[in-house]
Amino acid sequence: MRAELVQVDDGGSEQDKDEQSELGGATAPSALLGPAEVRALARRLDLQPTKQLGQNFVIDPNTIRRIVRSARLVAGETVLEVGPGLGSLTLGLLEAGHPVTAVEIDPKLAAELPATVAARLPAAADRFRLVQADALRIRELPAPEPTALVANLPYNVAVPVLLHLLEQFPSLERVLVMVQLEVADRLAAEPGGRIYGVPSVKARWYGEVRKAGVIGKNVFWPAPNIESGLVAITRHAPGTGPAGEPASGPEVSPADVGGPPERREVFAIIDAAFAQRRKTLRAALAGWAGSAARAEIVLRRAGVDPTARGEALGVRQYVAIAIAARESARDTPRDTAEEQQ
Repeated sequence: MRAELVQVDDGGSEQDKDEQSELGGATAPSALLGPAEVRALARRLDLQPTKQLGQNFVIDPNTIRRIVRSARLVAGETVLEVGPGLGSLTLGLLEAGHPVTAVEIDPKLAAELPATVAARLPAAADRFRLVQADALRIRELPAPEPTALVANLPYNVAVPVLLHLLEQFPSLERVLVMVQLEVADRLAAEPGGRIYGVPSVKARWYGEVRKAGVIGKNVFWPAPNIESGLVAITRHAPGTGPAGEPASGPEVSPADVGGPPERREVFAIIDAAFAQRRKTLRAALAGWAGSAARAEIVLRRAGVDPTARGEALGVRQYVAIAIAARESARDTPRDTAEEQQ
């Protein structure tokens, strides 16, 4: 079956056809995996893709090349790949000249992947490193540190894995991940929209987020029930992220309360705000603040309307609330003493 058109933002137009060599229009030799190679590998390994591990393997080499182009990688930079599976994207990244560190949880796939690289791209074998581990638990990687994450993330854990890796590995400057289309839309959603939520805000803590394309179902084996989407993230430069910039509230300053808030402080507020997203922030943050009245005091100090809802706020406004909460806590003993006089 002919692969579906892959619509990606790779900085240039691409035709929906096989890439041709310049001589005679013949198809250029490829080290990448096509449908026959993927199915042959799966048969040899007695592999049945499982929903539990979110296994859907890309079987179209042109899709792989377009994904690699869409990542806008710096020449020769080290790439972290999660869930490499049978190696479709791994080979595409290696073919493009990048060292690759791949994290695979499935022991059968982890054991086979180095042999696949050695057989199909022997000259690139010394640029490939494999770590058999759960990406949600990994805390360190072999040198050199990766500066980019490019991955077809397991659909069932895509957002937790993405946020964990961004937090654990600050060396990651660029991200391009393939996820379910619905998840891609949520990650890239702007404040005020119906699908804007916790993943949208938390991803923006780390960098600028954009949707980079849509990928059809038929480029996978087995074919998923829905389309996939590409999400690109460019990490904030040090000191320029939401925690490193002045808060929006007129009465709060990071310098006055011991510096910028930590991720856990801001994420706790985000979680509380969206746990009851139909409620106003005054009500939704009551448990977090200790009372609705206290939540209103903090929100007003942050320059945030207490009657607004969580989906109306950007990440910098959540940072402002965290700073205001610190200032409010600092002032509480003084306020209590004044009330007792």
